[in-house]
Amino acid sequence: MAQQVVMPKQGNSVESCIIVEWKVKVGDKVAVGDILCSAETDKSTIEVESTVEGVLLAQLYAEGDEVPVMQGIAMIGEAGENVELPTEQVQEETKPKAEDVVVETKAAPVAASVSAAQAVGASPRAKALAEKEGMLISSVQPSGPKGRIIERDVLAAKGQPLSPLARQKALDENLAAPQQGSGIGGRVLASDLVTSTSPVAAAPVDEVTEIPVKGVRKVTARRMMESIHSTCQLTLHAWADARALKRLRADFKASNPELGLAGITINDLVLFAVSRTLQQFPAFNAHFLGDKIVRYAHVHLGVATDTAKGLLVPVLRNSDVLSLKQLSLGVKALVGTCKDGTIAPDDLTGSTFTVSNVGSFGIEAFTPVLNVPEVAILGVGTIALKPVEDEDGDVAFIEHIGLSLTMDHQAVDGADAARFLRSLMDNIAKIDLLLAL
Repeated sequence: MAQQVVMPKQGNSVESCIIVEWKVKVGDKVAVGDILCSAETDKSTIEVESTVEGVLLAQLYAEGDEVPVMQGIAMIGEAGENVELPTEQVQEETKPKAEDVVVETKAAPVAASVSAAQAVGASPRAKALAEKEGMLISSVQPSGPKGRIIERDVLAAKGQPLSPLARQKALDENLAAPQQGSGIGGRVLASDLVTSTSPVAAAPVDEVTEIPVKGVRKVTARRMMESIHSTCQLTLHAWADARALKRLRADFKASNPELGLAGITINDLVLFAVSRTLQQFPAFNAHFLGDKIVRYAHVHLGVATDTAKGLLVPVLRNSDVLSLKQLSLGVKALVGTCKDGTIAPDDLTGSTFTVSNVGSFGIEAFTPVLNVPEVAILGVGTIALKPVEDEDGDVAFIEHIGLSLTMDHQAVDGADAARFLRSLMDNIAKIDLLLAL
């Protein structure tokens, strides 16, 4: 009897995954542990293994489909076995594209082609796309199972930009149609037609690329909007003397390789200073939950990381008790798994304060957006020369690093934020002394 393979649950915060690529096709033999497909969560890429031995009888979702965790994605059984889709995936309209799947087995016949008039219904995705494009669903030729109109049928019919009324009016009255109309999706309506007295030169058509918002991009967009809408954000900008940072970085780089210090970066030094400064200002190592503020005894630093999939924020836990070397190695390990897509979902949750460094792009100052429910986030800019007047009135150009602190005014006051930033500036300027504590 055929059995389902479900999309496995990935951590406590992942609700769905997007199928990236099927590694096996219908009719292939699979063993327990074989990779069926790769999938993308909102944070990383995973490989889904078969939990059943046999022949792949059906793929219940296509590449690009978003699948809830613990939902069936494949049917595996004996060769030639007739299978039916799980009832909830055939009948429940809210399930994504399950009704668009044609189950193919060696013994299953191919659905016969029917006309639009004979169609027995349309999938929710087909209806939504038809409405968006201003198309009559009844005019679409169905190709789905049991004469059902599915999304690909609507896509195939999109090539005709005129509405039926506009097309007939253009033929009857010798009217010319523009490249784009005023209807949904640029569809040409009857009111868009113009009198054709001479050949109408075709206007240049802009080429556009539609990119679905999904995966990490979708989650980032939602979180950024929630952050702006649910908080009262204020950003303070400052500069810290970076001479000690530069000097230590040079010393580490030139140190004995056996010490393992050559890889310590200026960003590692800033993260170290942040972790110690937060111990002095516990109000900023906290979460604002609306009706209460939760302060944490230890600092769990979120490190904003640019990856090919988008922005990820791995969490370096208990960073306040790590040595500089331990902190440096921990950050590099987390960033590495982010970039290669293997980071565990649980390593992307639980931060109490986030640092975002864009100094490598030459940015001096910016306004970082809060990583809610955190109370504050630090933006780190590039190192640049700043004029400083000494006690004798002489001016010298000294290297400074840009710092931008965004805080939630619901949870902390501006004066407290200024004190925190001032202390961080001092700790960075005297980072060599801070390391001795």
